Amino acid sequence: MPIFEYKCGKCEHVFEKLLRNASEKVECPECGNGKVEKMLSVFSASIAGSPKCEMKSECPSAGTKCCSGGTCGLHR
Repeated sequence: MPIFEYKCGKCEHVFEKLLRNASEKVECPECGNGKVEKMLSVFSASIAGSPKCEMKSECPSAGTKCCSGGTCGLHR
């Protein structure tokens, strides 16, 4: 289930939305406008052997230390 970034065509509010289905209708959470533009998002990846982040918090999916509370994708 990918998370996409959108920008409202009416109020220009930028927000993220988790889509469970590709045909799901997306509306601006601020004004309810249905005309939103999908934005190009930046993602992060780690390559084996590359410098690792400082482990800060407990990863809920693995029960080990994780750099961003389980959202880094290292323990999926």
